[in-house]
Amino acid sequence: FSRSERVKKVYVAPGNAGSEFFEKCEIARIEGKQIPSIRSIDEIVKFAKEKADIAFIGPEEPLSLGIVDRLEEEGIPTVGPKKELTWLEASKCRAKDFLKEIGVPIPKYRNFDDAEEAKEYIRNSSGSLVVKADGLAAGKGVYVCDSIEEALRAVDEIMIEKKFGSAGDRIVIEEKLSGIEIAFTAICDGKNAVSFGHAKDYKAAFDQDDFEGLRDFYIGLRKRFYRKEEIEALFRQGKLINPNTGGMGAISPHPEVDEEVEMTIMKKVVKPIVRATGFKGILYPVIMLVNGEPKVLEINIRECDPGAQAKLPRLESDLLEISMALIEGNLKDVEIKFSKDFCCAVCAVSGALKGREGLKPGYPADHYTSQPISGIEEARKIAEIYANGIAKPNGYVTTGGRVLTVVGRGKTVKEAREKAYMALKLISFPGMRYRRRIGSEYVPENI
Repeated sequence: FSRSERVKKVYVAPGNAGSEFFEKCEIARIEGKQIPSIRSIDEIVKFAKEKADIAFIGPEEPLSLGIVDRLEEEGIPTVGPKKELTWLEASKCRAKDFLKEIGVPIPKYRNFDDAEEAKEYIRNSSGSLVVKADGLAAGKGVYVCDSIEEALRAVDEIMIEKKFGSAGDRIVIEEKLSGIEIAFTAICDGKNAVSFGHAKDYKAAFDQDDFEGLRDFYIGLRKRFYRKEEIEALFRQGKLINPNTGGMGAISPHPEVDEEVEMTIMKKVVKPIVRATGFKGILYPVIMLVNGEPKVLEINIRECDPGAQAKLPRLESDLLEISMALIEGNLKDVEIKFSKDFCCAVCAVSGALKGREGLKPGYPADHYTSQPISGIEEARKIAEIYANGIAKPNGYVTTGGRVLTVVGRGKTVKEAREKAYMALKLISFPGMRYRRRIGSEYVPENI
């Protein structure tokens, strides 16, 4: 938005210490105070009435709380679906049933609301399954399993231990597919839909060979000591899960997606959903391309980081004009252009760290905050820095699990990776961890 000549100011709510890294961007404040959280719907609507001409909703939680309905009631044009359609993301069980009903290709699946029934189903399977919490879990409620033991453990965490609260009252168990996973986005105006770019998203918390990182994580999580070799053996036996996250990095555009694949996804996935629902906003189906055919793993109803952080720097069209066309139902007249450059996004997260409360495992589990961060200003000279969990009381400190995302840009994946990792090496904070192989499969040699 800040790149649009028509935009004078971009207000970010609730925002953080990195929200003002970008030109024209400012944290939304009411009487000098920052809006407390994304759940502060009344405050956000009050601010928007006074200051905003258009609203663009990012996170899933305020969407599910009906923020679009509230803003539109106050006459504020808003990009995002109304509350009545947020079940597309907020209930994986219902979404799976819906996609099956309208003929959109999906993996074989079953929904369960009883843990013992789910476990019996798993015991009679190969164990090569994906177990998902039904509700919203910040991207952490998906367990990709290679063994019966892993899948049974996933059911325990979701349904018995209630790791995600009521979001785990029901689960989906589906077949694990092999293919090309694509983070695909389209913008929809209720009748028309236009492709809005794509990315390769990296969800697993650790690189597949990062057994030291896994060891530290599980020592902190289970409060017992493991040797690196022991962790590696347990992992290879399928007795340890490489936990899923909201995202550890992304490459955009997806190096394995061409125009034909894009058109196929629009025809077989996006347009049927829009026809059946009248969806208005940003539709983000997670696709697994199996032998050239797309299958939908899940649906998101908004942009998702870090995919958007890798994709949107490449957008050459005016996002304000695109947003207004979406709101007014005129997307059929809009042409969207992206640069042919590649962007590589790598997330720095709060990792395993020993502190006043002992050893904490780090993101995506329990982690320390308020850790001092250095090197951000130097890194910004090389790459874009998106702040996810940062405050600045007297210098930058961490406030969350995913702390920041570094985005390098280049003519090739290799060049984009080099810039991202060069910038990352300038940044440090206690417990800092990041995946070292984001995009490495698309370059001749690893960096």
